[in-house]
Amino acid sequence: MSRRMLSKEDEVATGGEEMEVRREDQDKINKFSRLHQRETFLEEQLQSKQKDKEDLEEISNELELADEDEKIPYKIGDSFISLPLAEVQTLLSSSTEKIEEGVSALEEKLSTVREEMQQLKVALYARFGRSINLET
Repeated sequence: MSRRMLSKEDEVATGGEEMEVRREDQDKINKFSRLHQRETFLEEQLQSKQKDKEDLEEISNELELADEDEKIPYKIGDSFISLPLAEVQTLLSSSTEKIEEGVSALEEKLSTVREEMQQLKVALYARFGRSINLET
């Protein structure tokens, strides 16, 4: 994360005077910080789920080429169990559906967090102008 200091022009534009930070302002700043951390965490989880989804889709595509009479090793927990192709495809599709539900839930949470952060940005920039940096 890069930090920037106000240039002389920016300092003059803000009046060069210190603005008093009220308790409610500090609460908003703290809330913004917590939301930013949550946003970062949710983005990491979302990327992980999307990668899992892509992996499952790739496996499903590979299984389309497999012989129907062949037993396919399927990982359940820490062990692999040989199952018929049709059953493995059913298990994979249910796993993919669960991951898609997880992805959409994470996207919804992320959207809510970002909306709340935007509202806080508007309020804090209205109060402090250019003397505060909330760009993430």
